Amino acid sequence: MDSPSFFTQGDKRSEAADIPTAGVGMLGYAFMGRAHTNAYKKIAYTFWPPPMNVELVHIAGRNEEGVEEAARRYGYAKHTTDWRDIVDDPDVLIFDNGGPNDQHLEPTVAAAEAGKHIICEKPLGRTADEAFAVWSGVAPTGVKAMTAFNYRFFPAVRLVKEMLDDGTLGEVRHFRARYHQEWLVDPQAPTSWRLSKETAGSGALGDLGAHIIDLARYLVGEPSTVSANTVTFTTERPGGTVDVDDAFDAVLQFEGGALGTLEATRVAPGRKNHMRFEISTTKGTVIFDQERMNELELHLAETSPGDKAQGFRTVLVSETYHPYWENWWPHGHMIGWEDSFVHEIEHLLSAIRNDTPIGPHGATLEDGYRCAEVADAILRAAQSGQRQTIDYRELPR
Repeated sequence: MDSPSFFTQGDKRSEAADIPTAGVGMLGYAFMGRAHTNAYKKIAYTFWPPPMNVELVHIAGRNEEGVEEAARRYGYAKHTTDWRDIVDDPDVLIFDNGGPNDQHLEPTVAAAEAGKHIICEKPLGRTADEAFAVWSGVAPTGVKAMTAFNYRFFPAVRLVKEMLDDGTLGEVRHFRARYHQEWLVDPQAPTSWRLSKETAGSGALGDLGAHIIDLARYLVGEPSTVSANTVTFTTERPGGTVDVDDAFDAVLQFEGGALGTLEATRVAPGRKNHMRFEISTTKGTVIFDQERMNELELHLAETSPGDKAQGFRTVLVSETYHPYWENWWPHGHMIGWEDSFVHEIEHLLSAIRNDTPIGPHGATLEDGYRCAEVADAILRAAQSGQRQTIDYRELPR
């Protein structure tokens, strides 16, 4: 039998009488441009009534033919090869920056100064200095601004956060995370902007490691020191030289006393998009694997007297009382990776309409900056062979 909550969504028509409209301007039309656009299109029939209706107004990209085709395919009314046209467009309320990493600073700050609300893809900057410049440039404008760390918006990840916050899992002792992909295993795989320090800033560290650094901060707290290794296995590829890392590993000490290990690679054969973390606490252990994103593996140390079958159990995160599920399907009917962006965009739209904070569950631009500061410390540790202290800057008063 279908869950009743699924059908009650349609009975809220009266609540939707005065929904404001948010015009979206998108920079970038490739992977993230498509993922974010898909989310904007799904908002109204996932969250009913939606916090805001969405109008796809303007999309920008460097290639005229490519961006014209993207506008037609995705449904944007206008297209341009100059992001400044979006900044100047009075019909755009939200500037969505899904461009390459070297296009995060100037367009994002300019859009905020023009009064546009911001969502910017990670990493926020190629370096901590650049990420700080984004944050410090946007903050005085007062617009709502989010760093796009979509893994915070998986229902299972949010459930882990709830269990940590309410004491179910106790005090964290260990955080172990890895993010493995295989798309650079072949040394003849061609180069791209992601393999250039000038454009990307770093390699697996900024591309994949940023996600697990952010989850470490979100779930456990601030890391205080780090030691690390980085390596580039293939320095020459068809199309040019590679001057960023293929892989890294790092050992963290958290301010609260927990230990952490992080690793990411783009040269792990057989791994498609393997992001997994394990948290050991004083009361148990919880494991998340994003390739099984609707499940958690959970072991709670406290058992019934005489229990002879201890161990991990699989928790299917699909009940209506689990995070976000009241908006989806009857229990057991799974959602996908792309739906984390729907939750993320809804969070931004709600913050704009209701004037509520982006944090703590959404990643702020400060979160994006702090993630970059940890990444820079990892690079310093790897280059120096010495453990590094992680220090954060504050905005000038």
